[in-house]
Amino acid sequence: MKANYLVCYDIADHKRLGRVLKLMKGKGLHLQYSVFHCVLTWDELMNLKEKLSDIINSKEDDVRIYPLPSNALVTAMGCGDRVPEGVEIFV
Repeated sequence: MKANYLVCYDIADHKRLGRVLKLMKGKGLHLQYSVFHCVLTWDELMNLKEKLSDIINSKEDDVRIYPLPSNALVTAMGCGDRVPEGVEIFV
């Protein structure tokens, strides 16, 4: 069964940042500079965590993966126009 996740990261090194961005572009919807919405199975999530662990430096970089409820309401303000499929916008 697939679930929604918000993946956010802060990578200190430009080379590692590029590698993380490339990985994430294949995994989810690019919402903001370092924020992705992903719909993943448990196995896909574990695989993503493993690949991210191989790229990042755990002493310098920060990656957060937040599970989202399937019925989450999102508040979008400003110029952002990308909304994950199935997500309701609350204004």
